[in-house]
Amino acid sequence: MNLSYWEIKSWFTDIDYTIVGSGIVGLSCALQLKRRYPKSKILVLEKGILPQGASTKNAGFACFGSLSEIIEDLDNHSENEVLDLIKKRINGLQLLRDSLGDKTINYKHYGGYELFLKSDKALYNRCLDKRNAINDLLKPIFKKEVFLLKENTFNFNNIQSQYCFNQYEGQLDTGKMMQALIEKAHRQGIKILNNCKLNRFEQATNSVNLEINDFEFATKHLFIATNGFASQSLNLSVKPARAQVLITKPVNNLKINGTFHLDKGYYYFRNINNRILLGGGRNLDFKGEETTQFGETLNIQNKLEELLANTILPHTKFEIEHRWSGIMGVGNQKKAIVKPLSNNVFCGIRLGGMGVAIGSLVGKELAELVQ
Repeated sequence: MNLSYWEIKSWFTDIDYTIVGSGIVGLSCALQLKRRYPKSKILVLEKGILPQGASTKNAGFACFGSLSEIIEDLDNHSENEVLDLIKKRINGLQLLRDSLGDKTINYKHYGGYELFLKSDKALYNRCLDKRNAINDLLKPIFKKEVFLLKENTFNFNNIQSQYCFNQYEGQLDTGKMMQALIEKAHRQGIKILNNCKLNRFEQATNSVNLEINDFEFATKHLFIATNGFASQSLNLSVKPARAQVLITKPVNNLKINGTFHLDKGYYYFRNINNRILLGGGRNLDFKGEETTQFGETLNIQNKLEELLANTILPHTKFEIEHRWSGIMGVGNQKKAIVKPLSNNVFCGIRLGGMGVAIGSLVGKELAELVQ
């Protein structure tokens, strides 16, 4: 970085808050800080030309958990922990919608469906058995039954005869969401610099010294919002988890509307612009997908295409137009890490694949760590 006096003075001098990561969490944190401290100088650093990780690469599900996901969460967490997480996902989604507006992010309230393969009858029966109990558990939050049963009206193949329908689920346009967050940050005077990789940081007495690329500067406070990449700079229990995705070309007379979960949510798909977007398959190779490297693998992509041909779009001609991957941050517990690391360094990471739902809330909580 061969910087001039003017560049150093305008972008890297007297910085109050520096945020590493320009995804949902990072930009939400920056916007909250600007709201609390309007005269502050805020800098957001992003290592990619666009937000890396998952914020611009996710499927755009506005959801708080399928029936099987909630049942599995109850196997591994207390009832209060599960309810608290559901509330955070609901509140985070509402915060996002209120902040940007439903029209801006193309929010559609089509509802969500959980499908069960014919070969997975045990899971199907367990969900049927637990459905009423889960509805009772959630009734204080929603005042109505959340999970209903519906017939296979979309004519999917090789699945059980009924879906589990969640009337409160929606979908949004991930690209429009992130574009709106970036534009809002710019309007607020928040500076965003791309292609800036954080090499190291060091706590000083009343500030933090940062090295990005080959340039050093100081900031009063530092926030780490790099989620799945956090282990590269922090010694915390965050594992990267790659999610592979594909999207079809437009399909003639596509009648599918909604967000769909399959196999405990390890596969997920939705309609978008007369196409089917399908992702998942991490369960085929957990260790191999525990990586920060973007890319696709043949075994997972073949499985996704098999699901398209045999289950989602049977007897329908389709072509794949594009494939990509995103990097999530996961851990042993389904709980984000939002905490101070020192007097002037804070982190909001490990969103567990729930970034769209809780990212805005985690960003708000991260900003509120500064007193």
